Amino acid sequence: MNVLILEDESRSAERLAGLLAQCDPTIRVLAQLPSVAEGLAWFAEPGRGPGQPGYPDLLLLDIHLEDGTGFQLVEQAGLTLPIIFTTAFDAYTLQAFKTNSVDYLLKPIDPDELAAALAKFRARHLAPAPDLMAVLRQLGQLGQLPVPEPLAPAPAYKQRFLVSSGPKLRSLETADVAYFFFADKATWLTPRRGPHADVEFSLDKLAELLDPARFFRVNRRFLVTREAIHTIHAFSGGKLKLDLLPPPREEVFVSGDRVPPFKEWLGK
Repeated sequence: MNVLILEDESRSAERLAGLLAQCDPTIRVLAQLPSVAEGLAWFAEPGRGPGQPGYPDLLLLDIHLEDGTGFQLVEQAGLTLPIIFTTAFDAYTLQAFKTNSVDYLLKPIDPDELAAALAKFRARHLAPAPDLMAVLRQLGQLGQLPVPEPLAPAPAYKQRFLVSSGPKLRSLETADVAYFFFADKATWLTPRRGPHADVEFSLDKLAELLDPARFFRVNRRFLVTREAIHTIHAFSGGKLKLDLLPPPREEVFVSGDRVPPFKEWLGK
């Protein structure tokens, strides 16, 4: 596996290369580069295109480099390869997960977290493709191929909610919901614009009714959409703190046991 390291602190780059060797001695570090300019020049060299032997399978990218940010390198070089972000800052988590991210590791890099990130990369990007011809040979002849079962219809998720606003009722599309939360012995809907409204469903029931690609249960009290997440902060105890829009009445944390699936959900 070929890996490229973008890191402006030479000591951190050497330590990262050493940790990679500990995790997997077969990993080949192609280069350790400190800046956006050197990264752009490296990718512009002959033999550095996707699919060529000198092209990395994985990029370990610091966000703050000597002359700019890792995001600038990704954009200017048009990179689509998988990235593990390695940074001392937690303010870019959401942007990172929208940028080919496999994982987001805070410095100092923990060896176990790096090993887990590499395992996630292998599972997503290095899984062997099925040998179609071998399958056909086992079946003998194309005429013996089984007729595929019809695809099951996609689940129908809830599209609208009927909520009260004073003496009036209004129908609110699910696409306009920012998040749900539980407070004062009731479940509340927070739209992108407008006041909260109570709904008749529990958060457990809402988790069944709503599209899991858009809604995620971050803890016992909050079910949020990706669009409502403004900023993500790393917090003590392995938790993550979320800044939501519109701002909720209380601080919102991703429970420690929910952090790994939450990161997976953000990266989809």
